[in-house]
Amino acid sequence: MGQREAVLRLDRQWARVRSGAAQAEPGEGDRLLAELIGALREPARTDAECAARLGLRLGDLAARRFAAGDRAGALSAVEEALRHARDAAGHDPEYARWYARALINQGVWLAWPLSDGDRLPRYPLGAAGENGPSPMERAAGERARDVTRAAVEVWAALDRNDPVNRRGLAQAEVFLGDRLAELGSTEDAVAWAVDAEAGFRRILLSAPGPEEVEEAEAALDHIGRQVELRLRHLTFDSLARLRAGGRLPERLLPLAVVAARIQGAPEPEIAARLGLGAEQVATMLEVTPWTAVWRVEVRGADGLWTVPGQAWHGASQVRDRTAEEVAAELIRGFRASARYPGEEGFWRVRVWWHEEGDPATAKFRLVIGPDAPVGTPS
Repeated sequence: MGQREAVLRLDRQWARVRSGAAQAEPGEGDRLLAELIGALREPARTDAECAARLGLRLGDLAARRFAAGDRAGALSAVEEALRHARDAAGHDPEYARWYARALINQGVWLAWPLSDGDRLPRYPLGAAGENGPSPMERAAGERARDVTRAAVEVWAALDRNDPVNRRGLAQAEVFLGDRLAELGSTEDAVAWAVDAEAGFRRILLSAPGPEEVEEAEAALDHIGRQVELRLRHLTFDSLARLRAGGRLPERLLPLAVVAARIQGAPEPEIAARLGLGAEQVATMLEVTPWTAVWRVEVRGADGLWTVPGQAWHGASQVRDRTAEEVAAELIRGFRASARYPGEEGFWRVRVWWHEEGDPATAKFRLVIGPDAPVGTPS
């Protein structure tokens, strides 16, 4: 009993250092954490609390390694943490929470190469992009998706009347949406993000404290931005399925209508499949502009593609026009310009929505020239 109490006292000492309540000399924190992990190993074999705390502290070690740039070391530590945390999770709801959070962290670290510096998907169309993830990166991303889904299941199995569990579930759903987006599963990513949004709105309705309100509002802001970005990559079929399944909130309908129109869907079909009136669709298209970003390039004798002048790489806001209509105007103008390479030249046109990116994300792309591949609107 004395040994167990000594270990738990050491754990409390580390917790104070970890939280900043107690100061530690440089290197002292690492030494203390290593001592604690070593001390927990033996009692963790038979004691659920010690097993849970060993998982928690191995998770702390993983976080420190990741912050230092050692992703491989972080993943190794969190794998060991999860083995202990999983064994203890069934003994107490708090241990289950620790386990779920460790799963979330493992997912973040596994998927790190699939996101850019702003934590947005580096490959928004997954393997469909011209420069998609490597097989190893994609395998890690799929593992990240699976462990994050497991975290959602852990939170979902806990008492939903507990506000900590409600918040944990909503947060886990946000992370699952992020992992799905990184793999190009954009429709599912939007669906999970919308579920998470509903969860955070329920939290705000439950009279939470000031800190919970701030956290929920920040989460809703993040989700709102992510969903709007993801909608730009959805097909009209995906938009219609989300609408039919109740996963397309009213505030997003103007954006969904514009997305469908950009892809070339006629107004009557947009109205029918999104459950809107004809006048509603016409009004949304009239008052909601979209930013068309275009690039026209010519292939030189050296085989390199270059923009033939400032006028052929730009952006403008347009209303109620498809990407193909924007491209058609560009094509007519370019053919009539002095930069046109003639019928024997190779040139190409791309139109993106909102910002230029991977060629695979263009809403319209066409290569023109003798024996060129057939170009099709995307």
